[in-house]
Amino acid sequence: VLLGLRDPSEERDRAIRKTIRSIPKGRVATYSQVAAAAGYPLYHRQVVRILRLDGDRLPWQRVVGAGGLIKLRGGSALEQKMRLELEGVRFRGKRIDMEAYQHAFRS
Repeated sequence: VLLGLRDPSEERDRAIRKTIRSIPKGRVATYSQVAAAAGYPLYHRQVVRILRLDGDRLPWQRVVGAGGLIKLRGGSALEQKMRLELEGVRFRGKRIDMEAYQHAFRS
């Protein structure tokens, strides 16, 4: 770190974590929406990485794939669906009703 400047990836990751934490109970956002709301619109894969590393400390269940699809597989997908249903989120088949449950981030 030169002259007290922060590592840009550290700031990005911090912004993404903060954005994930801001999604209220009973609401969801897509990986792309989280990245854009954090100020890094092309970094949806970084959102996935952060959830893999720090998911146990974040409301990971509130981040879903485009169109309201759960992108996880197997038991993890079932756990995500169950956690969301416990928060009041309803599904239409395999998709979350994004019109009803999508979180709108403030700019």
